[in-house]
Amino acid sequence: MVTEEDIKRVRKSPADLEERIDQLEKQKEYLQGQCRKAGKAIVDLEFQKGGLIKEIDRLSEENSNLTTLLKGQKNGSD
Repeated sequence: MVTEEDIKRVRKSPADLEERIDQLEKQKEYLQGQCRKAGKAIVDLEFQKGGLIKEIDRLSEENSNLTTLLKGQKNGSD
């Protein structure tokens, strides 16, 4: 069953459609800007992640070296 509201929606004037197109274009531009921001944030986080992985590896190796050193001192003092 077709309602009055359905008929009104179909009979929109060209001005209404132009306004809707304008709104959608503005929304598209806004969303593109937000996607660019998100992309930049992702790149920055990936860069930070790489630095943190290197730091963890460095600290892990340092910890391993200290553990070996302490074991050597412990065995040497026996």
